[in-house]
Amino acid sequence: MGRFRDALAAPGLTAIAEVKRRSPSAGDLRPDADPFALAAGFEGAGAAAVSILVDERFGGSVADLVDARSSTELPLLAKGFFFADEELGVLREAGADAVLLLLRDLDDEEVTRLMGRAAELGLDTLVEAHDSDELERAVRLGADPIGLNARDLGTFAIDRRAQLELVAGAPRDRVVVAESGIASRAQGAAAELAGADAILVGSTLMRAPDPSAKLAELISRPLVKVCGLTREEDVAAAVEAGADLAGFILARESPRRAAEVLPVPETVLSVAVYVGEEGGAPADLVQLYAREKDHRARDAVLLRGGQEVARVVDLPWLEDDPTHLERARSTDGRVMLAGGLGPENVRRAIDAVRPWAVDASSSLEAAPGIKDHERVRAYVAAAR
Repeated sequence: MGRFRDALAAPGLTAIAEVKRRSPSAGDLRPDADPFALAAGFEGAGAAAVSILVDERFGGSVADLVDARSSTELPLLAKGFFFADEELGVLREAGADAVLLLLRDLDDEEVTRLMGRAAELGLDTLVEAHDSDELERAVRLGADPIGLNARDLGTFAIDRRAQLELVAGAPRDRVVVAESGIASRAQGAAAELAGADAILVGSTLMRAPDPSAKLAELISRPLVKVCGLTREEDVAAAVEAGADLAGFILARESPRRAAEVLPVPETVLSVAVYVGEEGGAPADLVQLYAREKDHRARDAVLLRGGQEVARVVDLPWLEDDPTHLERARSTDGRVMLAGGLGPENVRRAIDAVRPWAVDASSSLEAAPGIKDHERVRAYVAAAR
């Protein structure tokens, strides 16, 4: 395996930032895109690799690959529709570290031949699948990394939910890339929690006024959760402020218990919070506390599809603990930091712990279950 694959396998969620002037489905995105400037900017913003569209249907060419190579040390993915061994040599000479192979367009014999030729040239291959049959083919053919595209290249329709289930079903010994349909931090996090090692983002970056700043936003941590939401107007305020996670407490003892998980936009993840046992409310994630003496235990787990994906490090019930931040900092894996956080102290807590996410509820209220919108805005801004 080469440096493209190794870069994507780095700890945490990594990103492939794509240079794409136009799309057959969306038309012109950024006709004046400069691969030289964009590749350098993406490197500075934290990309693990850069994807360059070299197909004229996307307004690209091999010359774009050459330009990008002259401005960045990041691994470069040449993206197009490749069928011939000779094409791979040209791309390698132009500076590519990896090439895209589309299972939709290639049979098993062609994929095997192209993967072999790529290996001879020192190129990695990102083998792209769109459905369960193609994923099975990719695994059987030994592909690594594997790209799982939310966009159907026949209809251009995007189905992120189906993509996430493919990501969750992919073998964990392969590097998995979630491609297309990612426009927010929360959508990237959803792919991460499903098991993706990396995301590939193109159209979202090309539409942004500042593509590099947008990339930095998408991969920044911590995620910000506003919990204890009970009213639609408070959900709207949290979303407008920039929250990534919206929490709905469904435990009977809470004074901020919600009647249900309220709708959230697709750019935000909903979290159902339970004590004692998981219920059946529809939500993207579940935050589950054990029950102790008729109230919640100290800490919780964050679940996706019944599987633990993060630890919630909280304060004891109605108590404080001066060692709270130290304990959170020493917890392995993804940590959602909760307990006593608000606009006044969340930045200090983030600097001390470097958590994957932060969670606040009662400190953002005007009354139990009623959010103070100004404090919600101040909390999210401080956490950023």
